[in-house]
Amino acid sequence: MRAGRRLFPLLLLALLPGLCHGRESAPGAVTCGSVLKLLNTRHSVRLHSHEVKYGSGSGQQSVTGVEASDDANSYWRIRGKSDSSCQRGTPVKCGQAIRLTHVNTGKNLHTHHFPSPLSNNQEVSAFGDDGEGDDLDFWIVQCSGTYWEREDAVRFKHVGTEVFLSITGEQYGHPIRGQREVHGMPAANHHNYWKAMEGVFIKPSLDPAKHDEL
Repeated sequence: MRAGRRLFPLLLLALLPGLCHGRESAPGAVTCGSVLKLLNTRHSVRLHSHEVKYGSGSGQQSVTGVEASDDANSYWRIRGKSDSSCQRGTPVKCGQAIRLTHVNTGKNLHTHHFPSPLSNNQEVSAFGDDGEGDDLDFWIVQCSGTYWEREDAVRFKHVGTEVFLSITGEQYGHPIRGQREVHGMPAANHHNYWKAMEGVFIKPSLDPAKHDEL
């Protein structure tokens, strides 16, 4: 295991000074720069990636769903289409295009016209280096209000191919036995709702040191 992975939970807690522990009665909006885990509400698994490549399709880094809530490979950073379009601590608006960058590998959540290995839907991968990929890394946050609220289930619609980030329950065998396939589906349905879970949420403030742990 890489040293960075072992240290990540400690680094997350030390990310910024002055943690505010516990969940607030009104959690508020998800903000740019926040690091979080995303739960698929239908299948109760968290969006996950790791240094395991697909054996078919694009051959890029695989993206899966895992049941464990304490896996450090399930953290994603919220970023804009460009860093200037999603300044640290700014609430993410419904309808805004974002990037989801996998914290431990620096690759972006990505999809393209390759079939997924189990369900033959659209493959979802992790792509790029140090947070920089291409224009197939952009996802629109679909929610019902003004902002993406931490307590609400939302959808992620891919800008380039118009599929929804989804899980329908197919499970992998070796070497990632029991993990679920993540893929893109053309229709909005109950398989593509996601909710913000554990993480460090940067508070909307002029003071960049303010953030909240959930």
